Amino acid sequence: MSQHPTDHSYDVIVIGAGAAGLMCAAQAGQRGKRTLLIDHSAKIAEKIRISGGGRCNFTNLGAGPQAYLSQNPHFFKSALRQYTQHDFIAMVDAHNIAYHEKTLGQLFCDKSAQQIIDMMVTLCEDAGVTIQMKTQVERVLYEDDLYFVRTNLGAYHAPSLVIATGGLSIPKIGATPFGYKIAEQFGLSIIPPRAGLVPLTFQDDMLAFCKTLSGVSVDAIVACGKTSFREGLLFTHRGLSGPSILQISSYWRDGQAITINLAPDTDVFAVLKARKDKTPKQEIQTVLTEMLPKKLAHGLCDIAGAKGRLADLPHKMLQKIAAHINAWNIVPSGTEGYRTAEVTLGGVDTQCLSSKTMETKTHKGLYFIGEVVDVTGHLGGYNFQWAWSSGYVAGQNV
Repeated sequence: MSQHPTDHSYDVIVIGAGAAGLMCAAQAGQRGKRTLLIDHSAKIAEKIRISGGGRCNFTNLGAGPQAYLSQNPHFFKSALRQYTQHDFIAMVDAHNIAYHEKTLGQLFCDKSAQQIIDMMVTLCEDAGVTIQMKTQVERVLYEDDLYFVRTNLGAYHAPSLVIATGGLSIPKIGATPFGYKIAEQFGLSIIPPRAGLVPLTFQDDMLAFCKTLSGVSVDAIVACGKTSFREGLLFTHRGLSGPSILQISSYWRDGQAITINLAPDTDVFAVLKARKDKTPKQEIQTVLTEMLPKKLAHGLCDIAGAKGRLADLPHKMLQKIAAHINAWNIVPSGTEGYRTAEVTLGGVDTQCLSSKTMETKTHKGLYFIGEVVDVTGHLGGYNFQWAWSSGYVAGQNV
């Protein structure tokens, strides 16, 4: 990777060497555009490297508009149609990267996320892209149809500038609000960013309850409003996590309740009522441990005040404990924030961009792609697919 380009004039400058930036630069380079890809970090594509437990959940077989959130629910359709998950899978196949489907259409590398990074870097280098890391952007100006980018390693200019600097999630790997600042500099509006795909936190009694169950996991349906997800739920010493919680966090707002079904395939009240008739001397905790992990069953009995033999418990008490399992209504106090969030919700307002090209409507040659834009996917490879799709589309149009 080049560190000091000798010529400071380019056709395209891409700021941000993550998934979207790499894809965009590779596509631009393949079209014969003299392309410079710069990033402030020392390591390229850190978010790819750490994703999926180091194996990179690089796309999802079911990637489609239903898996994305935005103020404009139609904006992302064009990019996802122009470059699909099957297009990216074909690229992975062409580079002989072995992968597997985990659950719900999620595709992971068999070996390492580094294979995806190496593939994207190779595509860029083969296309003649200059990749320059450890480059701090100090100023961006627009004059005479050119974008001037001043950095700690020199000044560069090009008629096309692509911002692919991501959101605010996981600051320890270098996340910054740079992209939002550039958007505001050019008069674009920002949908207020917030943490997405993030664990939920609690206070007081509920926090104490979660702490006692830290490490316990169950299959659960978690709902907020009309949206629900059925996946794993994990109790932690801060509150609740696991895929179902991360998914619902993107829809949850401060003060809202979430409803959790800890035994999705069981009508708990019906089971308890039947057992009360059949085996009245059985302890309620014993029956519940057939449906739930023992620790959780006993903890829920404590919360509901339901203990002892079924014969001694009125139907109202059985309904109460059943409601705690099949329709547990709780109000989170907040989230763990950007520190552990997988993505950033909000970002550059899609009303300011062309859905077909990712170019801003007000400044010719200025593009925003990837996580910096107000498009957020569900958990499971959807956000990488948005990066590939939006990067591809911009790369075809710069």
